[in-house]
Amino acid sequence: MASFLAIGIGTIIVLLAVSAFLSGSETALTAVSPATMHRLEQRNSRAARPVNMLLADRERMIGGILLGNTFINILASSLATSLLAARYGNTAVIITTLLMTFVILVFAEVLPKTLAIARTDRFALSVGRILLPVVNLLAPVVDSVQFVVWRVLHLFGVRQEGEGIPVLPPHEEIRGAVELAHKEGGVHREHRDMLGGILDLRELSIGDVAIHRKNMVAIDAEQPAPQLFDSLMGANHTRVPVWRETPDNIVGVLRTKDVMREFARRRGQFVGWDILSLMEEPWFVPDTTTLEEQIRAFRLRRLHFALVVDEYGALQGVVTLTDIIEEIIGGIPDERGNAEQAEIHPQSDGSFQIQGATPIRDLNRVLDWHLPDEEATTVAGLVIHEARTIPEVGQRFAFYGFKFEILRRQRNQITLLRVTPPQQQTPATSAA
Repeated sequence: MASFLAIGIGTIIVLLAVSAFLSGSETALTAVSPATMHRLEQRNSRAARPVNMLLADRERMIGGILLGNTFINILASSLATSLLAARYGNTAVIITTLLMTFVILVFAEVLPKTLAIARTDRFALSVGRILLPVVNLLAPVVDSVQFVVWRVLHLFGVRQEGEGIPVLPPHEEIRGAVELAHKEGGVHREHRDMLGGILDLRELSIGDVAIHRKNMVAIDAEQPAPQLFDSLMGANHTRVPVWRETPDNIVGVLRTKDVMREFARRRGQFVGWDILSLMEEPWFVPDTTTLEEQIRAFRLRRLHFALVVDEYGALQGVVTLTDIIEEIIGGIPDERGNAEQAEIHPQSDGSFQIQGATPIRDLNRVLDWHLPDEEATTVAGLVIHEARTIPEVGQRFAFYGFKFEILRRQRNQITLLRVTPPQQQTPATSAA
């Protein structure tokens, strides 16, 4: 009798250990990152391969684990009841229920699942090889159970074809993962901004990053050769558009390198030199082109410079490969090592003096703000959009928790503002 009792207790302990293994495996495999496991398999990790095979069919994996775990827990409880029945009679059921509930909850559920949450990747890698054949063995039973389950769900209007459709597209899921990693301290702000910039390439258009025609440098084709050469050198750009009759009528693009090479070959003589013969054909692109499409076009044409036009063909500005790269990695100082004049000046009172033409995306990147950039590209454009008017100097507004004061205005253009961020940045949309 004593040996039978010992064997029964030993069997229950083994069953509870297997139940704990299955419970921890379920938590680890449902919480593990598929991207991490995929990356480990690419690095020839033998332990990651069975994990990825299990994750390929999550429904079958979870069904197999639950089937095995349910069977084992019921078996352990039934065995405990039979062992106690000889001594306690009918009260054995009550005793077994209370005792097994406590033991299973603590040692077969909470403890292994807590461990799995604390060591998710390690736990998943260690159980994958053992669990894969078990799930495959139980696959026919699990498939039968799934068939019954979906038939029942169909009665309530749930269709299987809707399963697996993500709430967010993959790039938004990646963006959320990067943002979460940044909040948890695993990703630096600069890296978060770069990754976000890459993801934004398909959403931003050329019009969001192009240099506006008001700030675009172009030279008049009607100038004599010496003045044309001086204008080109004074522009201090690799490529410069050339216009005739009106600044909107671009007839070509001069490359400074080509002109300088010809200037050296001619030993500085302008007599008989038609500089315009060195012009390249201008390349016009619509302002609705996405940055992702434009990068692809730059690569195909092997060019880094394009003129931007709107739907009516009117010149809007110029875009370069550098402009797109800066959307990813931030501003780049010029080749002489001199950064452009700062557009953001912090003040002692916590506010910032900001040039009106400063892009909102640059503000958000540099100051880690979250001003919306869907309706306006620049901070001046945001104020005009929200105010529904062109403000006068001295006027103050409050949008999204920020305070805006107009410091300088030139004609209808806001050129300088004072922006005061909220003490604690919380979303707000009230305007004053």
